[in-house]
Amino acid sequence: MVYGDKPFLIASAPNGARKTQADLPNIPITPAEVARTALECKAAGASMMHLHVRDDEQKHSLDVGRYREMLTEVRSLVGDDMLLQVTTEAVGVYTAQQQMEMIRNLLPEAVSIAVREIAPVDADLNALKSFFEFMREAKIAPQLILYAAEDVARFNQLVEIGVLPGDKFPVLFVLGRYTAGQVSQPIELLPFVGASPYVSEWMLCAFGPYENACVLTGAGLGGHARIGFENNHLRVDGSPASNNADLIAQAHDGSILMGRKIAKGEQARQIMQPMW
Repeated sequence: MVYGDKPFLIASAPNGARKTQADLPNIPITPAEVARTALECKAAGASMMHLHVRDDEQKHSLDVGRYREMLTEVRSLVGDDMLLQVTTEAVGVYTAQQQMEMIRNLLPEAVSIAVREIAPVDADLNALKSFFEFMREAKIAPQLILYAAEDVARFNQLVEIGVLPGDKFPVLFVLGRYTAGQVSQPIELLPFVGASPYVSEWMLCAFGPYENACVLTGAGLGGHARIGFENNHLRVDGSPASNNADLIAQAHDGSILMGRKIAKGEQARQIMQPMW
């Protein structure tokens, strides 16, 4: 596909697992708040939502019932033209087994999974292979999260030994998560690009005030972007963003200037499909 013809997928990450409304008053937490944010982000150019749910104290949760409520609320507002992805993020609370059980019970259309959390060095690889085979049969699209070179190496190994049953998979490169002050720079993307032959499509997310610079660097290199308050809440001029849609709009306009067309919901689903 010619560079300019490749749709640019913008995913919204409106709340994440850690920040609460005590930290950031305009961060959406409840299903109704997230649904309204999703509608705003869709209008600004996002075709995918990366969803977290919280408990009654605004703490991270993998509760299936809460996820079902969130998915129903968001879908009712945005319609079918958005891909809805849930997370299995552990946040130091959930085991790999609990993450897998949540996905088996929820049956979402898409899910992000951190390789270092689902496949630690002592992982039961037979159980993990069975889980990914279940995902393939259930037509659940995985996105594998890679934070560092060792995660890329582990991802490559999982494909090569058949634990990930397929040829290529969509991945997310995370910039700045473990740097001082969680500040990312565009140059941090370069070691990731081309580091694995088993990547079908790649997306990035970036922590800190240079999020948009990282996103547009990724757009220029043919990737996609996850943007949101879980990583950054400042516009490029340093002023506070009023909502997640402010940040989406920046990336939307910048990527168009770079010659990328913006992906719609069905294109997002195609981009996020693995080559099982």
